[in-house]
Amino acid sequence: MNDSGIIQAELTWIDGEFIPGVRVTLGDDGRITKVQRGVDDAPTLPGRALLPGFVNAHSHAFQRALRGLGEHVPSQEEDFWTWREAMYSLVESMDPDRMRAICVHAFKEMRLAGITTVGEFHYLHHPGDEAHSGDQVILEAAREAGIRIVLIQVHYVAGGIGTPLSGGQESFNTTGLEEFWSTLDHAQSCCTAHQSVGVAAHSIRAVPIEQAAELHAEARNRGLVFHMHLEEQVQEIEACRAAKGSTPVRLVLDRLSPGSEFTAIHATHTTDSDLEDLLGAGCHVCLCPLTEANLGDGFPDREAMQLHSGSICIGTDSNARISMIEELRLLELAHRLHFRGRGAWRNASGHVHQPLLDMATVNGAKSLGLDAGRIGEGSLADFVLVDLGAASLAEVAPSALGAAIILGSGNEAVVDTCVGGRWGLEQ
Repeated sequence: MNDSGIIQAELTWIDGEFIPGVRVTLGDDGRITKVQRGVDDAPTLPGRALLPGFVNAHSHAFQRALRGLGEHVPSQEEDFWTWREAMYSLVESMDPDRMRAICVHAFKEMRLAGITTVGEFHYLHHPGDEAHSGDQVILEAAREAGIRIVLIQVHYVAGGIGTPLSGGQESFNTTGLEEFWSTLDHAQSCCTAHQSVGVAAHSIRAVPIEQAAELHAEARNRGLVFHMHLEEQVQEIEACRAAKGSTPVRLVLDRLSPGSEFTAIHATHTTDSDLEDLLGAGCHVCLCPLTEANLGDGFPDREAMQLHSGSICIGTDSNARISMIEELRLLELAHRLHFRGRGAWRNASGHVHQPLLDMATVNGAKSLGLDAGRIGEGSLADFVLVDLGAASLAEVAPSALGAAIILGSGNEAVVDTCVGGRWGLEQ
């Protein structure tokens, strides 16, 4: 691919369907300046389908180094908490150079999977005990891979509710809010093209609710998105109830009054009433199907989330496997198995591909505070190009292409990605 300012694929994803005869014009600022329909000229990209670049709303890039590890399961007691110990062992062995190499691999693999933006939920602040060197490592790795990044700076000060940090958790320590904001300001000053920052409280376990509320208020004052792990594990909910007399989500709703700037990561075991209040307030929920399946987390409340499907986005989380297509496929098919029926995440017209592709594109962009994930005037010029001649998509009609990509293809169908109007891994 070259960096021409005109793109005309054979089919282009517009308003929930693939249509021919669409010409997309790009500006020098890396945004889309014009989208023309009904163009009669032969496509400049025959045999290709153009989609918005996939948006990965939640990633821990360094955890890619756990791939294949922690899969020896000697007892029935193996779960998230035993996996977490393996992750801590990785953290204790980390240094900046190794972390950078791992993150470059993860980000380049994301590009090959059609992901053009990553929300990097960054809490490994001190690899090798070097104060906050992790921030620069992440930004450098993202630049090398040519991926758009929102560095979601994570506040982390406790090992559990009322429990101090210990062991590998010391590498996550942000000490206090003054130190946190100083570090975030420095990270923001280091951002270059395609890089920005967001804010997170790691979880109810890792941040006292009083600090989470103060952190959230300042993030909102600064116009920054705010993310937080919530209710992935039943044990977390039980501990919060015992200590605070409330579920984590209810505590967040009561103390933070979150809105569209807020994304709850996982919400696997959130009650339907809490979930309705969270989504009804305009918040987002980020699901990470491959990681949640790998860890045996459980199933989120699909029916409640379907009522607010425009607020659901997708993350690769632990990066044990990086494929946005597979994330969407697992989300759909696992829920079909769970409720023993077809069309788990279908929209009002009975289609699954449109809401699922929205989760992987425009919904994720909203969660990260970006005008991306859509092919429209003014949006960031981030795209993924799919090969219509791929073996997995041969003889597929345009009307069936969206479902075929999700349910029948994989990373092998991805030809190229574009970030800010520039194609390929070299930026």
